[in-house]
Order: sequence, then C-alpha cells, then structure tokens
Amino acid sequence: MAARTPQDMLIAGGRVVDPSQRLDDFADVRIRGGRIAEVGANLARGSDELHVSAAGLVVAPGLVDVHVHFREPGQEHKETIATGSRSAAAGGFTSVCVMPNTSPTNDSVAITELIRARAAAVGLVNVFPVGAITKGLAGEELSPIGSLARAGAVAISDDGHPVMNGQIMRRAMEWAAEIDIPVVDHCEDRNLAAEGVVNEGCCSARLGLKGMNRVAEEVQVVRDCLLAELTGAHVHIAHLSSARSLDFVRDAKARGVRVTCEVTPHHFSLTENAVSEFETDAKMNPPLRTGDDVSALVAGLADGTIDCIATDHAPHHTDEKALEFDRAPFGIVGLETSLAIGLTHLVETGRVDLSRLVELMSTVPSRLFRLGRGTLAPGSPADVVAFDPAAEYRVDSTQFASLGRNTPFNGSKLKGRVAITVLGGSISFRASETLAVATP
Repeated sequence: MAARTPQDMLIAGGRVVDPSQRLDDFADVRIRGGRIAEVGANLARGSDELHVSAAGLVVAPGLVDVHVHFREPGQEHKETIATGSRSAAAGGFTSVCVMPNTSPTNDSVAITELIRARAAAVGLVNVFPVGAITKGLAGEELSPIGSLARAGAVAISDDGHPVMNGQIMRRAMEWAAEIDIPVVDHCEDRNLAAEGVVNEGCCSARLGLKGMNRVAEEVQVVRDCLLAELTGAHVHIAHLSSARSLDFVRDAKARGVRVTCEVTPHHFSLTENAVSEFETDAKMNPPLRTGDDVSALVAGLADGTIDCIATDHAPHHTDEKALEFDRAPFGIVGLETSLAIGLTHLVETGRVDLSRLVELMSTVPSRLFRLGRGTLAPGSPADVVAFDPAAEYRVDSTQFASLGRNTPFNGSKLKGRVAITVLGGSISFRASETLAVATP
C-alpha cells in the first residue's frame, strides 16, 4: 500500500517480541525488498544494508489499530489522512482501520477508493477503510456492503451511530456473514442513554451532568451477541467499557459465538473521576466508568476475553472541546500515547506481560480483520516498530503530530517511547535522539 521506496536494513541487537512466532529473545531482524528476510542472533551485516542499532529497544511487529478517525474527507479541520498517518507512525502503528463517519459518509465505493488513494499517496501507514452499515449512518437503509468490501473495506460499522433497528442489524450481519467481514458495533441504546454525557453515578450527580447508564451499552451487547449467534456473523464490539458487558461477551464466547471485542487505553486506565473538573478532554462515548469496571477490563485483557486494544482516536478542534461540557463533542486522541499507556498501566504493574501487550496491539487485531500484518515471520511485510520500554516522559499534547490536542493524559508521566517505525521496509518515523543509524 505504501508509496515509499523500501530499503534493505538490519535492525540489530534488540529484544525481539513476536507473539505470532512465540518469540521473545535478543535477535536481529533483516529486511530485504520490503519484507522480513530473516530473524536470528548475530546476523552478519551486509554492505548494502542500512544498519539500525536497537540496543536497549524492543523490536516488534508494527502496531495495528482497528478503530481510528482520520476525518478526511470533509472534516479536515480536525484531522487529515496525512496528519493522522504521521500521528499513527509516531505512535508505532503501521496499520489502522479508519471509521466511516466522514463527510460524506463512507457508504460508497467512491469514498472507499478516495480514502485508499489518498492514504497510499501519503505512504506512512497502511490505511484500511471501514464501510458504513447503513447509508448516511442513518440506520434506515443498508449500504452496498458487498461493493464496499470489493472496493477494499475490511469491515462495516456505523461507528458512533448505533443501529437501533434490530432487523436492519440482522440483515447487515447476514450480508457480512456471506462475505465474511466483521461487523463493528458501537453498542448504545440511545433511548436508555437519554442524552447522557458522563457515566451515571456519583460523578454525574455531583457535577449536575446528565448521566449515561451502563445498561445502555449492555443491552446492545446482549442483542448483538444473540444476533451473531443467529446469523453466524463475526461481530466485533467496539470500545467495551462495562464489567457486565464483558461478562456477556465471555458468556457468548463460551457458547461458540463469533464475537470479539476491543477496549481503549483510556477505559482501562482512567475512571469517571477524570471529568471531576468538567474536563472536556475526558468526555468520550462510552463514558469513563468506575474503578470496578477498570479492574474488570484489565482482567479481561489478561485472560484473553478482550481480544485487542484500539484507541478510538477521535481528534477535535480545540475550539470545539472548549465549549461547555454538555455541548463539547465526545472523543479523545490516542495514537501517540496508546503504547506508553499499555506499558505503564499494564506491563509495569505486572498485570500483562510484554508479549501479551504486543499480541493485543498487533498480532490479534491484524488477524481479526484479516490485514495480513502483525508478524515478523520471514516473507511477511516488513512492518516493524522498535521502542524503548524504559524511557520516561511527560505527555505534551502540543508536540503531537495529530491536529488533535484533546487528551486527558496531557501532563501525565508515562513510560515507553517509540524509536523507529518501519512500513514495508521504509522508515516512516524516527526519533533520532534515541536511535543510532549508520548508512551503508
């Protein structure tokens, strides 16, 4: 997909972590012709290779995010494919799936092809479009699902617009099952959500804000698990946030239902207390929940019930987030902090080991959406990330490559920084101060 010219290189001396091969050892990674040529200890350096010293770094398959918003076409004041791609590469991502809530909606072959063409011209990350379930995200008439898939859509979703009509969702799942692509669902019963803006509970009562009860998410999770069981479709629950939602997914999996789910870094690391000062950068949908929910999500990440981590990267203009809490839009940016949040809140605390984190952020999401990435096996595309898991820093959103500055982690101290991102044998991001590179 990338338009950049690949370069032969040897990434040497790092700790190579590749769950697809059950590999966690010090080794070198050789790249030739845009693909992984070999992985092994003390590989001889070729005279024609770019030499990258990865001493002190972890080398892993490029990260994969199946839920991002690049806003183009139509909302370029929030983000563009170019700025979103730069943000992704800076965060260690080599593949992303972009949601269809653009303007116009990605409910047509023309928009799918436009997104793919513009992403290829930028050439910093693999951009995989997700097509809309219904035309205009209105929940009333199915999009041409088969045509979208043939044009390159890897899944279908109405994203932040829940499909309230169960019969329409059933028909969408039947089509998706026929062509075998995932249905990604934002689970929210809008009637039960009742225009809430934060989690319903002590925090909403204290702040005098409309609360969104967790049941609004949970009933849709149950519905979609049942519909997946009925149709045989692969249903992927987006940004799961409730402990009981997780229980329902666990139960469905035990029955053999084709249901998978993702959780965001903010939902497994923050609670509703993050909005205690009417902080709009902590306003998202689904809302931040309680400490009990966070504990349950972390347990689900560890035991395999939760399949992957996805950022739901949702950039907004600063002026929009500066509105009153009720009026400010939902969503935060996350591509440039996701890996560090995982390292800080999961690996450093001993709740998840490093191999499992890479699995959650690369190997499994690629497999679920059939992207053909998430591995360093010889012959696979040379999509690689190298990062320093011990590097500490404070988040400064003014330095983001993304146009969005809306993050509740601004000023937070995190551990883990990306040193280099390689896409198809071409360097798409490099933090030169942490990386020694010798040209041939």
